[in-house]
Amino acid sequence: MAMKPKWVVEKEQAKKAAASETVWLFGLHAVRDALLNPRRDRVRLVLTPNAADKLADAVATSGMTPEISDPRKFAAPLDPQSVHQGAALEVRPLDWGSLEDVAMAEGTGPARLVLLDRVSDPHNVGAILRSAEVFGARAVIGTRHHSAPETGALAKTASGALERQPYLRVTNLAEAIRDLQEMGVLVLGLDGEAEHTVEQALEGRRDHAVALVLGAEGPGLRKKTRETVDALVRIPFAGGFGSLNVSNAAAVALYASLPR
Repeated sequence: MAMKPKWVVEKEQAKKAAASETVWLFGLHAVRDALLNPRRDRVRLVLTPNAADKLADAVATSGMTPEISDPRKFAAPLDPQSVHQGAALEVRPLDWGSLEDVAMAEGTGPARLVLLDRVSDPHNVGAILRSAEVFGARAVIGTRHHSAPETGALAKTASGALERQPYLRVTNLAEAIRDLQEMGVLVLGLDGEAEHTVEQALEGRRDHAVALVLGAEGPGLRKKTRETVDALVRIPFAGGFGSLNVSNAAAVALYASLPR
């Protein structure tokens, strides 16, 4: 019997590990939304008596049987700093399909996508997911390494958006940008020093599918990313104040890119 190549074995092992990976969500809002999400593969639910009362309808809908825990000795393996409000749910990460699946999904109007270049803070990514949902983006796309995975902190900041807003993580961002370009997506990289604004770059092209690429605060977009996008754009600022938190920049850029 022929031996499988090492790379095939490693790929199979990674796939198996990903399938068994779980995440603990916490907080009443995040747990309620995950309980009500039919796409979510749920494993274990731990609630205090008070949280069980507050989430009774969502628990009944999910069909899960919760473990009722003493609030002073909460049974879920969470960071002691986690503000869990007596509710914790172990889940498997959501599978939204491929980059092409989300980019080409049917929707109202031309697609808007958000790409994140090494944005690793879960609170920033959670806030970006909320903005993406508000402004109708098809997906938020990060990298498998150096970007925030699904975590309880991300879910809590996303305030339910994690359950509804596609969030993908790709191996190589430059390759993902090229794939989107081949699908006819106009890819714009946010850079404070760029010559043109988002609005100027989209003049006469708002009927195009558009992807906005944002880099981590401080270093911004990597050189490879800057070289791969179709154009670099900036958000216009009043006076001498020219810096926004990445999650705020994502919200402003999405609003600026909306079809008129």
